[in-house]
Amino acid sequence: MFVEKTVPLNIENLKKEIAAYSHQSLEMTDSFEQVLQFVELEHIYGAALEEISTKLRILDEDFQLKTAHNPIHHMERRVKKLPSLIQKLKRKGLELTADTAKETIHDIAGIRVICNYLDDIYTVEKLLLQQSDIKLLKRKDYVALPKENGYKSLHLVVTVPLFLTDGVVETPVEIQLRTIGMDMWASLEHKLHYKTDKNTDSYRHLLKECADEIASVEDKMQRVHIEIQEDNQY
Repeated sequence: MFVEKTVPLNIENLKKEIAAYSHQSLEMTDSFEQVLQFVELEHIYGAALEEISTKLRILDEDFQLKTAHNPIHHMERRVKKLPSLIQKLKRKGLELTADTAKETIHDIAGIRVICNYLDDIYTVEKLLLQQSDIKLLKRKDYVALPKENGYKSLHLVVTVPLFLTDGVVETPVEIQLRTIGMDMWASLEHKLHYKTDKNTDSYRHLLKECADEIASVEDKMQRVHIEIQEDNQY
């Protein structure tokens, strides 16, 4: 299952967004050319997500065919919207151009892969990275080494080739792989941190306890799953 929020591209709306977030008038924004560059940027990264999503879907279906198990529960994907992209460039003190974004920001295209069990995370990683056209740029394993607050996820940045009308473009995509439990925890933590005015420090220990309890439950479920798989082989 794919969950993706998309908004149709519109040149005039993009021009207004660029002007608003760069604090310039429409006449001072390099106008049409700059807007077209950001439109092309969204198109390219959207295409990269399609490529990665298709690869993952095929792997999941093939794994099911051969082992009677789907490692992927569902996937969520997004291309970073223009306001967020420009805000990130500004925070980094970088030039507000599409070229700068392509050169410096690796999470413009992001896909979250929610796996059924812990081992599935590394299975999906292995199957994807063994494909010859996928190149690994960065890897951070917060599953093996969780963050202090309890956050767990495997983060990968890979490049995938896009065969466009004017040539091949190697495009980075950030991939986050996590279990259902890890995703539930991360969603709550994100909501507390970004969506409320509450003091999140008061929830710190409770969230850490939840992360530990989720890990314990998922470990037990993993063992049951393995035993069932082994029994079915006989």
